[in-house]
This record gives sequence, structure tokens and C-alpha cells, in this order.
Amino acid sequence: MAAEAPLLDEFRRLRARVPQLTGALAAGVDGLVLAHDTPGVEPDGLAALTAAALGVAMRTADATGRGDFRELLLHGTDGYVATYAAGRTAVLTLLATDGVNVGRLHLEGRRAGARIGELVDAEATPPPKRSPAKSPAKEAARTRTARTARTTTES
Repeated sequence: MAAEAPLLDEFRRLRARVPQLTGALAAGVDGLVLAHDTPGVEPDGLAALTAAALGVAMRTADATGRGDFRELLLHGTDGYVATYAAGRTAVLTLLATDGVNVGRLHLEGRRAGARIGELVDAEATPPPKRSPAKSPAKEAARTRTARTARTTTES
């Protein structure tokens, strides 16, 4: 995957902001590893487990009317596993020690998930094809045209 280096850079920045992180993994919703920094944890297994947990979380959210999946938090005796939505096709899973500030973990995890989602989605979506007859300047001018406001009258 071409975006692996930017994902690893994001993991490094995330670890600098949350020193209690012990691992980070970006995976597709299908359970395939996109990038990982998970010392002591087998990344393929973690990605597969993340996909399974994601499936259960999504079904639970749907069954209870809670909307689209955003995040999942597991608190064990020795720390946390937090999974965040990362765009349309990926998830970010973070591992942290028990002493982590959970509010900070959520704040930074959500931000990193959004950035990782942008990277992954940009790579997955090819750029739109432009018609050779239309120039970018004309198209930009056309999209900036102001529309007249609609007014309604009460009868």
C-alpha cells in the first residue's frame, strides 16, 4: 500500500501526543492490515479481531438505533483497546496502558482516525475525470455562481 508511510507518520505523531500508547494499527473493515506499529502483538490477528469486533459493534448500534459506528472501547486489567472509525473503509485500533487519560485517548484517537480515513479514502477513490472540453477555470467559475434565494408566502 502506497499510503503506509503517511499512516506510520501519523502513528508516530499520535504516540508523541499520547505517551501511554503501546501500539497502533490501521486496518480495512475487512480485517486486512494497512499499517501497524504493534510491538509484541501480532498485527494480522489484531486486524482480524478488530474486524470481528467492528461487525458486532455495528450490529449492536443498528439494533439499538444508535446510528453509524464511531468508536469502541475495551478496558482490561492491564490497559485499553480503542477502535475508531477511519473514513469509509478503515478503522484505527489503539493499544494503551491502564494509566492513559481516556479523554485524551478519545480526543487524539478521533482526530487520528479522521486523518487516517482521509489518507485511505483518497487512495481508494480515483480522482474524478475531467472532460477535455471544460477548462478548470470555467468549471470553478460556474460552481461559484450565487443562487437567488427562494421566498415563500403564506396563504
